[in-house]
Amino acid sequence: MLDLTELETTLPYEFQRKELLRLALTHRSAPLREGQAHNERLEFLGDSVLGLAMSDLLMHRFPEASEGDLSKIRASLVNARTLAVKAALLSLGRWLRLGGGEERSGGREKLSILASTYEAILGAVYLDGGFAPAHRLVALHFVNDLEEKSRGILFDSKTRLQEVTQKVFRETPVYTVIESRGPEHEKIFISQVTIAGKLYGCGEGVNKKSADQAAAFLTLGMLEEQECALSDTPHDQK
Repeated sequence: MLDLTELETTLPYEFQRKELLRLALTHRSAPLREGQAHNERLEFLGDSVLGLAMSDLLMHRFPEASEGDLSKIRASLVNARTLAVKAALLSLGRWLRLGGGEERSGGREKLSILASTYEAILGAVYLDGGFAPAHRLVALHFVNDLEEKSRGILFDSKTRLQEVTQKVFRETPVYTVIESRGPEHEKIFISQVTIAGKLYGCGEGVNKKSADQAAAFLTLGMLEEQECALSDTPHDQK
């Protein structure tokens, strides 16, 4: 039987039930004996595990972001192409059990198969060890993507907030670090936005710049909600 120790080290996760990992690597095209299963049910489960883990990571990173904003960021991070890249980095294609047709047609490198296998792996980890280890893997595998995507989104938000506040308030936003916590090598900064003397969004980051960006992102959401509230107010109540 194939030794999957190397793959477990790469993930990194050591399965107590090795058969779950083997199942996660078994594509529906693989020749199966009666009673054997393929990985589609694990893929179904892994899709939900990934969505929950990513949602949790985003909610902690942006504690005041709206549901709509969180959904947009999550969608930009969790998609078939990104999952296929994760699978390729983990060399999952090398370990797949495929049928002859898929093998000959390059199934080990197909985006859809790799993405599905990554989700199946998360489903297997969840069944083997629970949500905590699956969450840790998602956090580990997506740490660079999350930082890069967030930095880009938040930078645009800070620029946008500057434009909005100058137009609406005739003032620029003021950013103030109100707290820092943790050891020096893992310090987290908390930044607060003030506009025209009023406190708005509060964001956190690994440095002042990223904390300011997070605060700007959240402030934009708050201003949008205020605008919507005003537009929904009956005319005689304005």
